[in-house]
Amino acid sequence: MPFLPLVDPTSAALLPALSIFTPLLIPSTLLSAVRPSLPPSAAYIVIAEEADDLVALLNGGASKVVVPASRLGELVGVARDRIIVRLDSAAAASTASEAAGGLWLDGEHTATSLGVPNTAVYSQPSTSSPAELLAALKATSATLVIPCAHLTTAATSTHLSIADAFLANATTDRPDGLYATIVASSTHSGRPLGLVYSSAESVAEALRTQTGVYQSRRHGLWRKGATSGAVQELVRVGLDCDGDALVFDVVQHGSGFCHLGTTTCFGPLDGLAKLEDTLVDRLAHAPRGSYTRRLYDDEKLLRAKIMEEAEELCAAEKKDDIAFEAADLIYFALARCVRKGVSLKDVERALDKKSLKVTRRKGDAKPKWEAQVDAAASASASGPPATAPAADVEPASRPTEPVPAAFPKTKLEDGPVTMRTARLSELGPEEQKQLLLRPVLNSLAMIEKVKPIVARVRAEGDAGLKAITKQFDRVELESNVVRPPFAIPSEAELPADVRAAIDQAYANVRAFHAAQADTQTLTVETMPGVVCTRFARAIQRVGLYVPGGTAVLPSTAIMLGVPAQVAGCKEIVLATPPRHDGSISPEVLYVAGLTGVTAILKAGGAQAVAAMAYGTAECPKVDKIFGPGNQWVTAAKMLVQNDTDALVSIDMPAGPSEVLVMADHTANPVFVASDLLSQAEHGTDSQVVLVAIALAPALLAAIEAEIDAQARALPRVKIAREAIKKSVIVTVDSLAEGVRFSNEYAPEHLILHLADAEKVVDDIENAGSVFVGPFSPESCGDYASGTNHTLPTNGFARQFSGVNTLSFTKHITSQVVSAKGLERLGPVVVTLAEREGLEAHANAVRVRLAELSKA
Repeated sequence: MPFLPLVDPTSAALLPALSIFTPLLIPSTLLSAVRPSLPPSAAYIVIAEEADDLVALLNGGASKVVVPASRLGELVGVARDRIIVRLDSAAAASTASEAAGGLWLDGEHTATSLGVPNTAVYSQPSTSSPAELLAALKATSATLVIPCAHLTTAATSTHLSIADAFLANATTDRPDGLYATIVASSTHSGRPLGLVYSSAESVAEALRTQTGVYQSRRHGLWRKGATSGAVQELVRVGLDCDGDALVFDVVQHGSGFCHLGTTTCFGPLDGLAKLEDTLVDRLAHAPRGSYTRRLYDDEKLLRAKIMEEAEELCAAEKKDDIAFEAADLIYFALARCVRKGVSLKDVERALDKKSLKVTRRKGDAKPKWEAQVDAAASASASGPPATAPAADVEPASRPTEPVPAAFPKTKLEDGPVTMRTARLSELGPEEQKQLLLRPVLNSLAMIEKVKPIVARVRAEGDAGLKAITKQFDRVELESNVVRPPFAIPSEAELPADVRAAIDQAYANVRAFHAAQADTQTLTVETMPGVVCTRFARAIQRVGLYVPGGTAVLPSTAIMLGVPAQVAGCKEIVLATPPRHDGSISPEVLYVAGLTGVTAILKAGGAQAVAAMAYGTAECPKVDKIFGPGNQWVTAAKMLVQNDTDALVSIDMPAGPSEVLVMADHTANPVFVASDLLSQAEHGTDSQVVLVAIALAPALLAAIEAEIDAQARALPRVKIAREAIKKSVIVTVDSLAEGVRFSNEYAPEHLILHLADAEKVVDDIENAGSVFVGPFSPESCGDYASGTNHTLPTNGFARQFSGVNTLSFTKHITSQVVSAKGLERLGPVVVTLAEREGLEAHANAVRVRLAELSKA
C-alpha cells in the first residue's frame, strides 16, 4: 500500500472513499466513534499505544496494531504480520523486525536501508504540501502515513487527491498511459467479470462517485451502467504486485457486466456462485407446491434436511461420497442463508472476521452434540435401534390460526424487539412534529437514475423494452404483450382453494366498488333559464402496475383491475414482470381474465411505466397509471406525469407502508401486536405507530411482550426488527388527544382497538383506510373485505383518497342557457369580463343580447 490515511475527528466524510483503496489508521481513542460508520468491507489498523488490551483490539477486527517496543511482550504468540512497532531510532530495527512485520520510524527509511527484508516500513512526512507529499510517495518504497486533513477526493492546491496518492507508484507500458483493469464481482467471491482500462481521471471519478467508472480507449470516461442500468457499486480498488494493473471489486447490478446481457465476459458462473444465484432466483420464482418452495416455506423441513445431510457427511468415508454429501449439505445450508437474506459475501465477511481473532476457543464440541455422537456410536456397536430418535427440531415458526396460546420460543438475537416510547404531553411543538416525519427518499436522485431507461423505451420502442427485460428479468421474449383470451391456469398451477379465495375476494371488492360508481347526472338550475349538469365518464385507457419479483400479488391485480372494470375503462393494460420462463404468474393471469384486462405487458420497473406512458407498437399508450412499486417504479411514474409529451397522470405519490394503531384499556395485546407487525414485515422502511390511550403500565408491557414474541416467530423477523426499531409508541392521556395526533399523522392504515370504536370513526379526518374494532385486522382490507388496499402514504391522506372507482373516471360539466336565461345572466357576464379587460369574452355575450333585443 503506498500510503495509510491517519484518521482524525474530522475525517468522517472521507472514510467511505478511503476504505476503497487502503486500510485506515485509527487511534485507539477514536475507534469506538469511528468503527460503527465504517463500510462492511473496510479494513483498519489501530494505533494502540494507549490501549489497555491489545489482543482484544485484534479479536475485535483490527488487521494490525501499532505498539511501542516496550509492549511487544503482550503480543507473544501473535503473528508478526499483525504487529507494527513504533521505534524512536533505526538502531532497534533489526531486533524489532523479528517480532513485528512492520516498523514505523521518523525520517526517510526503507526495508533495504534498514536491512530488514520482508518487513513493511512506515513513516510520516513532515510536509502538508500536496506536491511534496506526491513527490515523497513516488520517491520511496515505504508506506507513508498521511493525515486525513491533508487528503481530498478531488485534487486542490491545498490537499492531495486520494486517487493521485493511490496511483503514485503505479506504472504502465501502454503508449496511451492506461492501466489494464480486472473487474471482479464482490458478491461472487471475486470472480472476474471482464477486462477494461483505467486512467488517473477514471479512477478519481470512480472514487468520487463510488461506482464503476473506467476509461474507454475511444470514447473517454465510461460510466458503467449509465445508459443500460447495469450500474456497479464500488467496494475496493487494488494494485497488483508490480503496480501495472488494477482490480475493481464491485457489486454488479442489472443483468450482468457483459454487453451480451450475461453476468461475465468469460462465460456463465459455476460452483457456489452459480448455486447462490440459482437459490436467490428460486426464492423469488419457485412455483407453489415445488420442493424448493417447500424448503423456503417450511422452516422445520429445511432444518431437518440440514441436520440429515450433516449426519450423512459425517458417515461418508470415500472421497467421492464425501464430496457428494458435502455438496448436499452446502446446498441446504445456502438455501437457509438465502431464505434469511444472508449472502455468500456475508459468510465470507464472517470468515474474514473470524480469521482476525488471535484468541482461539478450546475447540470442543458442545455437550449436546458429544452426547448424540456417543449415543450413535454406542447404538452402532449394539445394532440399529428399533425406532430412530426424533430430530431436535423447533416447531414451525409461522403463526397459526386461530391465535395460539403462546408463540414458539426462539433463540435471542440482538436483544428484544422493542419500540421506542414518547409521552405526547411531555414534548414541545417541534418534538411533536418530529413524530409525524417519515423517512425522506431522494426522489430527484432516483428520477435521474430512471431517465436513461425511460428514454431508451421511448426511443427504441418494443426492441428497447425487450432488451431491458432481457437485462433485468433475464428472459428473452418473443412479444412484450399478451392479448385475451388468456390461458386458464390448470389445477396444478392454481389449486382449487386458491382459485376460490380469489373468486371471493373479487366478488367482495367488485360489490363495494360497483356501489361507488357515479351513474347519475347531476342537474342544477342555478337561475331561471340556466341549467348546469355534471356527468361521469370512464378514463378510456388505463395502466395497472402489479409488482412481481419476490412476491406474487394477485391482490393488487384485483384492487386495480376491479375498479377499472366497474368504471368501464375500454383499454386496461396490466404490467407485471415475467417469470424466468417468460410466463405470467397463474394467479395474476387468472385475475386478469376476471377483471377484463385487454392487454398484459410482460415488463416491470421503470421500463414498464415508460411503455405504458408513451406506448409502443405492441403496448397501448394509456392516460393514467395506477399501482404500487419500488423506488424505480415510483420515480418513473413521477417522471412521466411531468412530461407534457406523455400526457399521462398517476394515481398518487407512493411511499413505504405504514399503520397507526389506537388502543385503550379494552385492547387485546395479542391483536394489537399482530396488527403492528403485519405492516412492519413489509420492509425495513415501514412505519408503525401505536397510540396508547391512558394504558395501564401492565397492559402496555403486555403489548410490548407480544410484539417481541410474535416478531421472533415471523419468517421475516429481521425485516420486522429493523422496522420496529424506527417505530414509536405515543402515549396520550385521552381519546381526544389520540385522535388529534392520528389526524395530524394521517396514516395509510388506521386500526381502532377502542371501546365504542364505531363512534370514533366520526372524528377521523385523515386516514387512507380505517379498521374498526378488534376483529377488523388490516389484512382483511389488504385482500378481500372489499375496500381497496392502494392507499396514500407519507401523510398524503390529508389530501388524497385511496384508489376507488372514481379514480378511474373523470367528470364533465355542461350548461344549457336559454334565451330568457341569457337575458338574465348576460349582463352579469359582461360586467365581469369588462372588469377583467377581456373584451372578446364580453362581446360574445353582447352580440347575442343584441340579437335577442331585435325580437
